[in-house]
Amino acid sequence: MASERKFIAENIRRVLLKEYLMKEVDRAGFGGVEVQRTPMGTRVTLITERPGIVIGRRGAAIKTLTHSIETDFSFDNPQIEVQEVENANLNAQIMAEKLAFALERGWHFRRAGHSTVRRIMESGAKGCQVVLSGKLTGQRHRTEKFKDGSIKFCGEPKINFIETGFAVAKLKRGIIGVKVEIMDPEARLPDEIDVISEAQAKELLPDLFARIEAEEAEEGTLEERAIGEAELTETEEVESDVEMTAQEDREPEGAEDDEPEGEEAAVDTQEEDESETVKDAEEDEEVPRE
Repeated sequence: MASERKFIAENIRRVLLKEYLMKEVDRAGFGGVEVQRTPMGTRVTLITERPGIVIGRRGAAIKTLTHSIETDFSFDNPQIEVQEVENANLNAQIMAEKLAFALERGWHFRRAGHSTVRRIMESGAKGCQVVLSGKLTGQRHRTEKFKDGSIKFCGEPKINFIETGFAVAKLKRGIIGVKVEIMDPEARLPDEIDVISEAQAKELLPDLFARIEAEEAEEGTLEERAIGEAELTETEEVESDVEMTAQEDREPEGAEDDEPEGEEAAVDTQEEDESETVKDAEEDEEVPRE
């Protein structure tokens, strides 16, 4: 037999085993089954709401169940382990069966749907959705959905955090399918983040903060060096400005000292010219008198 056919045959056998156990332990509240192959045989983990009913008096019921699984489904040395569900209101399969049983007892589908959703959300679920499909009120098939909270329909969050349960309600007007989806209360979605303090972050990531502190110290050294060079340049500019100002102050003083000397020389020259002119005039006057 090809490997693909083996996988298909194994999965079909497990589905048939699940349907058989759902019928056999209906009164105990079937919550799911897990089949695991071990070197000693096959371990069947049965999750129920009331494990005592599955085990029976002195283990008679579980022995009968083990014999049926070995003969009817050809599992090698099956070992049944019964576990009690922690919170039945957060188990999708149990809630689906309870809702189907309520519909069979005559509850109106809206009352039953809202009641189931409210009970699931009060137990702490992040979200849930109940889908009822079939002849709910008349001869025409329709689908009704009851939803509350946050629910994911695709992707990795649906695979990891959504639990699905399915049951069937048999009524006079037809069969009604019941599907319940519950989101795990401890589910963490990709968009959910926690902001912690710097002290907590240092405890969680000491290597990262050590590298950041080293980079900051290096940047601080570079900044101090740049500030020192800037201060030195500024000091040199100030000194050069002072020297230029001193030179400018010296040059006007020399010019003022030179200007009076020039004026005095000009005055002396003018006085000499005037005295010579006077002398010439006197000589001219004296000549006619002779």
